[in-house]
Amino acid sequence: MKINKKDFVKARVHAHLTPGEALKMIRELQGLTQADLSRKTGISQSNISSLESNARQMGRERAIIFANALKVHPAVLLFPDFDIEKVA
Repeated sequence: MKINKKDFVKARVHAHLTPGEALKMIRELQGLTQADLSRKTGISQSNISSLESNARQMGRERAIIFANALKVHPAVLLFPDFDIEKVA
């Protein structure tokens, strides 16, 4: 069976995420609790909770720390809704 690229459509963003929501989603997908992530990063569980509920902003330095712990690129956390087609 031959696969034709024309048979596929480009995926669309179905939900808009904040950096805190992206952090929570990735953490949960990896089966980690806030306490687990706290141990991996050295960032307190209460800070993680504040970030995930959008009571605090993540910032570049924290994004790098979380990205290393979660094995993702920092941009995945800081710019979860980035769409190159909107700026290109």
